Formats: sequence, structure tokens, C-alpha cells
Amino acid sequence: MQWNSIGEFFAMGGYGFYVWGSFGVTALALLIEPLLLRKRQNDVVTSLRRERSADERQK
Repeated sequence: MQWNSIGEFFAMGGYGFYVWGSFGVTALALLIEPLLLRKRQNDVVTSLRRERSADERQK
């Protein structure tokens, strides 16, 4: 495909909304996933520390 202007490039032959929307959603998912993984890891570590502390108090 050949574009004669930047406007044609972003329009992508009428499919620009879908093309750029797909890129945007993918980029957003790639940015958010590591943040969610870190939060889940911290939640698990916190939960394990609470369990360990509760076990130590029972002894």
C-alpha cells in the first residue's frame, strides 16, 4: 500500500479507526499486565505473611 500523505496513512484506506484502535488496545494491555501481575504478587506475599504470623501466634 502506498500513501501520498500522512492523512492517508492514518486513515489506512478507511480502516484507520480499527487499525489504530487495535494498536491502542494492545499497547494498553501490554502496559497494564505487568502492573496487575505486580499487584497480585504483592497480595499473595501479604496473605502469606499474615498466615505465617497467625500460625506463629497460635504456637
